[in-house]
Amino acid sequence: MRSTVSHAVCLPFPAQGHINPMMHLAKLLHSRGFHITFVNSEFNHRRLIRSRGEDAVKGLPDFHFETIPDGLPPSDADATQPVPPLCDSTRRNCFTPFLELLSKLNSSPHVPPVTCIVSDAIMNCGTKAAQLIGVPYVQLWTSSTVSFMGLLHYKELVQAGIVPFKDEHFVSDGTLEMPIDIPGMPNMRLKDVPSFIRTTDPNDIMLNFCMEVSQECLESSSIIFNTFEELDKEVLQVLADKSPNIYAIGPLASLCRNLNIPEIQHNSLNTSLWKEDTSCIEWLNTMEPNSVVYVNFGSVTVMSNHHLIEFAWGIANSKYPFLWIVRPDIVMGESAVLPKEFMEEVKGRSFITSWCPQQQVLSHPAVGVFLTHCGWNSILEAVSEGMPLICWPFFADQQTNCRYACTTWGIGMEINPDVKREDVESLVREMMEGDDGKRIRQKALEWKKKAEAAINKGGSSLTSFERMIKETLCRGLK
Repeated sequence: MRSTVSHAVCLPFPAQGHINPMMHLAKLLHSRGFHITFVNSEFNHRRLIRSRGEDAVKGLPDFHFETIPDGLPPSDADATQPVPPLCDSTRRNCFTPFLELLSKLNSSPHVPPVTCIVSDAIMNCGTKAAQLIGVPYVQLWTSSTVSFMGLLHYKELVQAGIVPFKDEHFVSDGTLEMPIDIPGMPNMRLKDVPSFIRTTDPNDIMLNFCMEVSQECLESSSIIFNTFEELDKEVLQVLADKSPNIYAIGPLASLCRNLNIPEIQHNSLNTSLWKEDTSCIEWLNTMEPNSVVYVNFGSVTVMSNHHLIEFAWGIANSKYPFLWIVRPDIVMGESAVLPKEFMEEVKGRSFITSWCPQQQVLSHPAVGVFLTHCGWNSILEAVSEGMPLICWPFFADQQTNCRYACTTWGIGMEINPDVKREDVESLVREMMEGDDGKRIRQKALEWKKKAEAAINKGGSSLTSFERMIKETLCRGLK
C-alpha cells in the first residue's frame, strides 16, 4: 500500500492569494487518489487556527497539514506579512526546513513515500528539493498568465536601460505611457506591466526577485497556469513555444467545484486566514436581483485613509446598496475607521464586514457589479460568475489584469489611481444602469459560458489537468 499510492507534497507561497489556488489544486489531486501533504508556514498555520479553530488543520486520513518556518521574526499579528521581506526570506530560508520535512515524510510508516512535489512557482526551494531527492515536480503560477509574460519582459527593460528609472519623475512625466512590445500582448504600455518595475533602485528586492523567479520558472520543467485556453490563447501559445510543458488548468476553483468533491472535504479543507462573516449572505438574500455593489480589495492591498474615504462617499452617493469588505489592516499604518456621517448616510442599505466567502457572494443573484483591486483570484472568480468589474489596481499583477479586463476581455471599467468620489459614483451608476454597463455585462456573461465549457467534460482545462497528471506527476510510475 505504501508504495502504490501517489503522494504529492503541495507547497504554496505563504500568502492568502497563493494558498487558495494551491488548495484547489490539492483537492483536485486528492479527488484523483493522491495522498496530499499541504505545507503552510508556521505563521499562517497559527492564523488558520485563530480564524477557523483547530479543526481547520486536522485534515483527512489521506490529506495532512504540515508546517515549515518562513524565516521572518516570530509574530502573532492577524495580518498579511509585508510582501518584499516575505519573498526575500522564503527564498533564502525555506530550502533546508522543506528538505527536512520531506525526509521526515519519507521515513514515516504512516504515510506513503513522497512521489511528487507541487510547488508555488515563486517558492524555488520546492523545485530544488524535488531535483535533489529525484521526484517529478510541477510549478503552479498563481497570478495571471499575462503578468507572467510581463515579468519575463523585465530583463529586456533592464538591459535596455529603461528600468530602474533614473529618478522619481517617471511617476508623473508620462514615461509610464510608453508603448512596449511584448510577444502575444498587443497595445501594452509600461504602466500595464506588473508594477515592480516602478523603482529607481537597481537592488530593489521585488524587481530582482520577479526577474529571477520568472526566468527560473520558464527554464524549469512544467508550469500550471490558473487560466483557461480561450482567455489567454495568444500568450499561452508564446509560452508553449518557449517551454514544452505548459498546462492551462483553470479556473481552479470552478474545476474543483465541478468535480463533485464531497461537501465534507470542501468544508474541512478551507484555508481562509481571516474569519469569514457568512451573515452577509443572509443580508444579500433580502436584496433585489442585480442591485448590490460588492466591494473587496483583496487580502494584501492597503490604501491611504484619504482614498478609503473617497471610495466610501463615492459608493454612498451612488445610492445603490452595497456589501463592502474592510479588512482591519486595509489602511496603511493604522486601523480603518469610516466617518460617522458616512455610517449614518448608508444605514439600511449597506453591509460592512472584515471578510466574507467571496465565491458565494459573487454567485449571489443580488450582486450586480464587483469593485475590485484586480487580484487574479478575484478576476477569475468574477469571470466564472459572469460578473462585470470596476477596477482599481494597486500593485503587482493587478495593473496587467486590469488592462486585459478593460480592453482585451471587455468586462470592466477602470477608476483613476488617484481615486475621487465623483469618479466612483459615476462608474457605479454607469455599470449598474448605463449603456456601457449593459454592454460590459453582456460580455461578462459570454466569458462565463467559455469558462464553464473549459471545465466540463472534453473542455480544455479538464483535459489539461488529466494530461498534466499523466505526463508530469505520475511520470515513471506504474
